[in-house]
Amino acid sequence: MLAPRKVKHRKQQKGRMKGVATRGNEVSFGHFGLKAMEPGWISSRQIEAVRVAIARKVRKHGKMWIRIFPDKPITKKPAETRMGKGKGAPEYWVAVVKPGRVLFEVEVPDMETAKDAFSTAAHKLPIKTKVVSRREVGA
Repeated sequence: MLAPRKVKHRKQQKGRMKGVATRGNEVSFGHFGLKAMEPGWISSRQIEAVRVAIARKVRKHGKMWIRIFPDKPITKKPAETRMGKGKGAPEYWVAVVKPGRVLFEVEVPDMETAKDAFSTAAHKLPIKTKVVSRREVGA
């Protein structure tokens, strides 16, 4: 699963997810992309599940790119622990996603393969998504 090798701070505050994505909101590498329609946290386990699902569908027909990385630590306190005594230890990592962000991209011969792969992938994500295609420059 994805996780940073080294971070400046071990623990982070929750933060806010208001606004829309201004970076990473266009298909840059492949022909088709899976775009987020609502804000949310996507865990490294979910990213891995989607990667496997897309890889199974695309396999020999094309390439895949992961456009998000889980760099935010989420902490949890142990079960049945009293309040206080500080913040819990980091449990897992998430990628903060805003609406408009392209999460995954594929380069496949036809739109049907991409739609099939992304529909399977969308079931593994906690947010609404849609399939987008690349806008050709000068078209």
